[in-house]
Amino acid sequence: MDNEKLANLLFPQIDKTPEYWENKYPQRKLKYGAEVTRFAPSPTGFVHFGALYTALINKKIASESSGICFLRIEDTDKKREVENGANFLINGLQNFGLEFDESPVTGGDYAPYVQSERKEIYLTYAKELVRKGLAYPCFCSHEELDAIRQSQEQNKVNTGYYGKYAKCRNLTYEEIEQNIKEGKSFVLRFKCPYTAEQKIKTYDYVRGEREIPQNENDAVIIKSNGLPPYNLAHVVDDHLMHTTFVIRGDEWLSSLSEHLQLFEAFGFKPPKYAHISPIQKLENGNRRKISKRKDPEADVEYFFKKGYPVQSLTEYLMTLANSNFETWRLQNPTANINEFKFLISNVSPSGSLFDILKLNDISKNVISKFTATDVYNLCYKWALKYNPDLSALLSNNKEYCIKMFNIDREIAKPRKDISHWEEVLPTYSYMFDEFYDAKKIVFPEQFDKQDIKVILSKYGDIFNENDEQSQWFERIKELSESIGFAKEVKMFKQNPEQYKGHCGDVSTIIRVALTGKTQTPNLYDICLLLGKNRIKQRFLNVLKEI
Repeated sequence: MDNEKLANLLFPQIDKTPEYWENKYPQRKLKYGAEVTRFAPSPTGFVHFGALYTALINKKIASESSGICFLRIEDTDKKREVENGANFLINGLQNFGLEFDESPVTGGDYAPYVQSERKEIYLTYAKELVRKGLAYPCFCSHEELDAIRQSQEQNKVNTGYYGKYAKCRNLTYEEIEQNIKEGKSFVLRFKCPYTAEQKIKTYDYVRGEREIPQNENDAVIIKSNGLPPYNLAHVVDDHLMHTTFVIRGDEWLSSLSEHLQLFEAFGFKPPKYAHISPIQKLENGNRRKISKRKDPEADVEYFFKKGYPVQSLTEYLMTLANSNFETWRLQNPTANINEFKFLISNVSPSGSLFDILKLNDISKNVISKFTATDVYNLCYKWALKYNPDLSALLSNNKEYCIKMFNIDREIAKPRKDISHWEEVLPTYSYMFDEFYDAKKIVFPEQFDKQDIKVILSKYGDIFNENDEQSQWFERIKELSESIGFAKEVKMFKQNPEQYKGHCGDVSTIIRVALTGKTQTPNLYDICLLLGKNRIKQRFLNVLKEI
């Protein structure tokens, strides 16, 4: 068959050659060893937590090698595409703080970065495969393909379009021309030169040396709508965009040999590959992939709605990505995360487990290192979008709130109460009179009501806003001694039968009366911030309820 003639029959509208695109997208001018990585999601309407994990790894590999990480939207599968899905995706990544060196937003020398806008490029290379005798049109209907599959299942052989089952592989030029004249739609298939009995050796940067079966199927490389599926699109794009390292989910492992065959057919040098296992969850003792259908946290927006800072999510994802990150963080508690040397070889081939409790612990630690002003600004920014009541409260009490957030902060061992901004109001509600309710104050059972009344009646008068903390506590000790409590804890422990309790118990009664909690940040600072008049008013309200 005259392959040139067939190529022009199938793609009469394509007048460019591969050389044209090679010249348009020349080699990148980067230093030796610089990696070019890409994050290439489909626009399905949201950013999956596992996809964010992969994106972060791609970004880390590129930045540490002084390379390039670009964002490419792979939207050739129109059945999966969600309206405005690309915008949702890009906005979600921007909210996370992931900035790409090149993208549909920022542009770049290798644009466009949306695959549906690169149709002419793909058809140029598809036409080239026809010229080489490595691709052919297939006119099989869905019914014919179903019949082939049923026959294979009955004969207990591999299903697919290959060998004697590839009905259109040996059509003559005249038969192809007649089908096109009759208006029959077709797909373009790759003429696979291998069988499944043959093996190929590859190296995976997460899984090491591997021997996998060759693909034997004549895979579709151009669909009937003129767009390619993932196999051809990513091969052409990664070649022209000069991707050096493809880091992607392990769901692509099964089709790796098919992709390598296409690189070989075009004469392209394939990139390095690393296939990452998905983030998993434990369910009834068994591991399963984190699922957008079952798990709300599969959508990154879940964490934004809760108010997890980007820094917390980044730290947590890095613990999942590299097993040695936690040790590094313990040794470098104040270091910028960018100082951590990421190693693709330390990514677990079996996958990491998602643990919300661990995320919360990490986030508490991250937030505890923020300044009070940072806490205020970040919380306020979140509240403007997700909690209008809190945003109004913060806006109307800015200086007060900053002082409130600064209690037990910026010290050697800061308090770690908050893991995300949604917890701010429940944690600090007692600091606002509109949320304080004396009727809900419940004291620990071991305290006598009469003692509580005496303490609350006296403390408001002895509290002095000009006292240093040592003077403030000394007044509590004196109050304790005057009403039969030990002024020192050790005195009570030595002779418990002589006292009603100790000065710590008196502090607890004051704390509960003011906050409704037995555990809070520094009580002295809380008292200073509330002020004498508000303290006395709260105590009066509590005394009415006892």
